[in-house]
Amino acid sequence: MENPPDKDPCAEDCAICLDKIQKKTTLKCLHSFCSACVDSLFKYKPACPICNTYHGVYTGNQPPGTMTVTRSPQRLPGFEHCGSIVIQYTFPEGIQGREHPNPGVRYYGTCRTAFLPACEEGEKVLKLLRKAFDRRLVFTVGRSATTGCNNVITWNDIHHKTSMGGGPQCFGYPDPEYLFRVQEELRLKGVTEDD
Repeated sequence: MENPPDKDPCAEDCAICLDKIQKKTTLKCLHSFCSACVDSLFKYKPACPICNTYHGVYTGNQPPGTMTVTRSPQRLPGFEHCGSIVIQYTFPEGIQGREHPNPGVRYYGTCRTAFLPACEEGEKVLKLLRKAFDRRLVFTVGRSATTGCNNVITWNDIHHKTSMGGGPQCFGYPDPEYLFRVQEELRLKGVTEDD
């Protein structure tokens, strides 16, 4: 089958502007775009729009808060061979900045507790969560999916186990795939062991 005469068979289309690639830039993930298109896109999110591989460091809009880690001998269902890691997130109330949905409007503070098994994989996830927290990616300000309230601190698509038991339906353990899933969620935010 022949190509239409007005179409260059060797030219690639840019997935951002959907036109022929101008001044081609190829990312480390091997996807190519117009140089101007990818430069413009990376001002908002330094990730490939095709595969979501991060190029550089992505910083979120999490408000100021603390992440405190303690250890407990209490065992989590499914991880009876080790103790647990307890993460306490604390955020005071504050005023939304220009990066939030309602700049100048007060948001409510919150405290959240999460649990990880104190095994090798749990320790790895803890380090990644710390990196994500330092990059302001774990929480954001917005509308709560569970309560419907606006101007509150909410999770930012990095799921945590906030109960020790009860299984996935209660945001707890046992959940054999959780440590794998949360690492994938972190990877999608650009947080990996390699960066």
